[in-house]
Amino acid sequence: MTEIVPVSGPELVTYSDELAALMIEAVEAGASVGFLLPLDREAAAVWWRERAAAVDAGSQQVWIARDDERVAGTIGLARAAMPNARHRAEVAKLMVRPSARGRGIGRALLTAVERSAAEQGLSLLVLDTETGSDAERLYRSAGWTPCGSVPDYAADPYGTLRGTTLYYRALGHPETSAP
Repeated sequence: MTEIVPVSGPELVTYSDELAALMIEAVEAGASVGFLLPLDREAAAVWWRERAAAVDAGSQQVWIARDDERVAGTIGLARAAMPNARHRAEVAKLMVRPSARGRGIGRALLTAVERSAAEQGLSLLVLDTETGSDAERLYRSAGWTPCGSVPDYAADPYGTLRGTTLYYRALGHPETSAP
């Protein structure tokens, strides 16, 4: 059974090696999540550990999907910093181990983020993903709205420039007390 749980900054540090392994597997399988091949395991672990302070500060959140005590997936949420944008956040780094794909883990992670964002008073989520990717199909089927694409936006793990499609998801009206 897969369990989706938010992680604290110290927990993120604890999980950093396992998240690094997940990231490497995802990138090796072609996931365009900001990294190029070959991806060094220690560099990937450091990347995760560097997020701990932002998680503790509340500007970022990270969830993991645990499947039989193993991290099967992850997703992040980055709060907008500017005062006029505190009603929105960016979904980032949705990754599922290739061996765990096709079991609804990605959708469960996305649903957990959407639910948490709404509970926090956020009314708008945004994300970007490689045009034509499996991730894009997930976002469309989950009700996200495409709002444009940019050609040659980012390199895939092999260094080839690919287009990126931007998506948004309206969650409702912002609470007047949203931070």
